[in-house]
Amino acid sequence: MAQIHVRQGMVQVSDGKTKPQPMRLLLTPDSLTLQKEELIYMQPQDTATDSITKIRTILVQREQVGGLGLSVKGGSEHGLPILISRIFKNQAADKTGELFVGDAILKVNEVDVVKASHETAVTALRTGGSAVILTVRHYPQASAFLLRGSESSEQKHTQRNSFPKLQKHWSDVLTIQLLYAYITRYSTGTDRVRPNSFVVQAIDGTSSGSILCENGNILAEWIRCINNHIIALTDHAIQMANKVLLPSEHIVYMCWSCERQPVMKHWQNWRPRVVTFKGADLYLSDTPLVNTRDWIRCGRVYRVYESMLKILKDSDLLDDRRHAFVIQTGYQESFYLSMETREELLRLEKAWNRANYTAVQQLGNKTFGCTWRNRISGLTLDMNTGFSLYDSESKSYMWCYRFSQLKGSSDDGKTKLKLHFHNQAKSHIETREIECSSLQTLLFCMHAFLSAKLSSVDPNFLKNF
Repeated sequence: MAQIHVRQGMVQVSDGKTKPQPMRLLLTPDSLTLQKEELIYMQPQDTATDSITKIRTILVQREQVGGLGLSVKGGSEHGLPILISRIFKNQAADKTGELFVGDAILKVNEVDVVKASHETAVTALRTGGSAVILTVRHYPQASAFLLRGSESSEQKHTQRNSFPKLQKHWSDVLTIQLLYAYITRYSTGTDRVRPNSFVVQAIDGTSSGSILCENGNILAEWIRCINNHIIALTDHAIQMANKVLLPSEHIVYMCWSCERQPVMKHWQNWRPRVVTFKGADLYLSDTPLVNTRDWIRCGRVYRVYESMLKILKDSDLLDDRRHAFVIQTGYQESFYLSMETREELLRLEKAWNRANYTAVQQLGNKTFGCTWRNRISGLTLDMNTGFSLYDSESKSYMWCYRFSQLKGSSDDGKTKLKLHFHNQAKSHIETREIECSSLQTLLFCMHAFLSAKLSSVDPNFLKNF
């Protein structure tokens, strides 16, 4: 499972039209927020202005000595929100420069504490991990009440934190929800890589703009962390959806990729596509499929076991987009797609194998109409027995072979197929030639059954999933 890390750091952000501006990225479990630094001048009577009373998100790095460096009061048992009552000088909360006495804590990480008891809130703060994300809103009246009669030096410091004058403040510019979002390094619609930068695109169309990192290592770390969050959120959404689906209809995998378009039809050669495996089917869609209507209206649905996945070598690539693959279907269709990273491509390949294995196991067997020696027949692929040919006229099986006996095959690309089997009793190769109008579908099904059979006898296969 992808590891989730709260992270923040400085980057440059550009909308493609203006000069890149310095901003801070704040990565939380479910969102990516772009923040800019502002200088705000406030008199004590101005503390109710929007700049401080709006909802803010602050990352606090817990310290070994002093913890978060704050105290809280209130709770549902008192009919009050959870209020920061003290901020300790030179400790974690104080070092953020963004927390004040009178701030009501709305969330601790993803735990909603708006209606929490005092004990519940304190537990959430203590167990929130080394990096704690606090969602807060300032209440000036509460600040004045909590500071009443402050005399100690610590309390005086707390009071100064409650009534800032000229202060640097990080304000949220844009928040991108990461559920079903995707991240790319390529310029829109092209195979050109953005130098040391990437873009995060939300399902609602919200874009981060081009996020420029200082060097390649920082770039790779940001992409890895954001992608891990997207994967974790997508996996959780899949788990929730599967609770109301029959086991045979479970969603196995969902991810973003990019599909290459015919050059003569589109000025943009590449377009985002979502690849989804659900039950025995492969779905290719423009957006994630999240409800029943989406599944029904998806126009490109194919049986996994009637399709073929081919990972392309660098020498087979059509342009500068790497990590490309081709999906071929039994309907003579072919789709050229690409993933952002090799890790994502490997995840797709594993998901395909898993979906194919599950689909073939549930299917059990499949029969294709064909002719053998000019006689109408049926060639059956069966997970347990292998290949068998049934003659319609005599109503009997003409020959049977296990999958392990198949030593090779050849075809004319149209209808004719030769299967070469090893006859163990006679120690020689027997060739069986058939004609099938659905030759490509038959070939893909043969590959699917053979792959599923190998997977069933390989203990390492199931361990990978």
